[in-house]
Amino acid sequence: MTADNTPAPLPEAKEGEHPFAPYVRILGKGKRGSRSLSFEEARHAMAMILRGDVEDVQLGAFLMLLRVKEETPEELAGFVQAVREQAKAPDNLKVDIDWSSYAGKRRHAPWFLFSILLLADHGLRVFIHGAEGHTPERIYLSEAMEDFGLSAARDWRDVADQLDQQGFSYLPLGRFAENLAKMIDLRPIMGLRSPVHSLARLINPLDAPTVMQGIFHPPYASMHQQAGLLLGYPHIAVIRGEGGEIERNPDNAMTVYRAHGGEGQEGVLSEDQWPALFERRHVKPKEIGVGPMKRLWRGEIEDSYGEAAVLSTAALALLESGNAQSHDSAMDLARALWEKRDKSRF
Repeated sequence: MTADNTPAPLPEAKEGEHPFAPYVRILGKGKRGSRSLSFEEARHAMAMILRGDVEDVQLGAFLMLLRVKEETPEELAGFVQAVREQAKAPDNLKVDIDWSSYAGKRRHAPWFLFSILLLADHGLRVFIHGAEGHTPERIYLSEAMEDFGLSAARDWRDVADQLDQQGFSYLPLGRFAENLAKMIDLRPIMGLRSPVHSLARLINPLDAPTVMQGIFHPPYASMHQQAGLLLGYPHIAVIRGEGGEIERNPDNAMTVYRAHGGEGQEGVLSEDQWPALFERRHVKPKEIGVGPMKRLWRGEIEDSYGEAAVLSTAALALLESGNAQSHDSAMDLARALWEKRDKSRF
């Protein structure tokens, strides 16, 4: 911003340069000459990328320069805003919780799927977005849903129908931000994560009042909090989720990094601590497919870890969305929803 609060002018290409060259130069001009992008610069740069107005070599350089530097909250928020504008989500499609699923599961089954079902049974409308297949040997949400006879949405019309019929809907990132999904698929080529993995989690295309975030690296929590405030989200809850998903590992204590904001409000950052649910850690299961999940849902087996992951993840979302007022009441409500589940559903 300039002194009169108007946006600073965007960088211009030199004669004969590609229009995107200034953004690579800003990041890569050396220790003394380089700097971070402003919100508006990040927004414009990402808009160019999403339109396909960038050469492949520029995109690779841009992403890796950001990776080395590490993105700022302003850059992350600017990138997200560009994606939100490009996504063109319906204005009249209302949801209660935005839930991102980009990591996939490797050590444990995707128990959070059952948590989402419990939230939907409670009358909450949960919109899920994510990507899959970018990292080998992981189970992604779309795969688990298919095994349970649940379909991902194909477009916003499908999302609306599924929300009305079952209370939740999963729309893959490639269905509303195709070029961004292609950037996530670059991870095996680059060998590194890029800011795309962070910004995708923050898109919240349907403006849900509660945004749930699962990350793998705790240092990124603060960045997600601050970016959420810059984007004007009313409430964000960030956890170090199991495998990077929004799923609580009940063997560990959990810190919830919150950000409360919204248009016209002063942003507030806070933290909440949940104690571990078990004194001793569980042994990693030999099988993490949907078979054990189905048997637990039907009540055919006991799985203390799986049930605790389902209940405590649902309880977290109930508390953060204002449907419970304390840890205990949230767990009690999640347990009641679990006891009332339709065991013949799967």
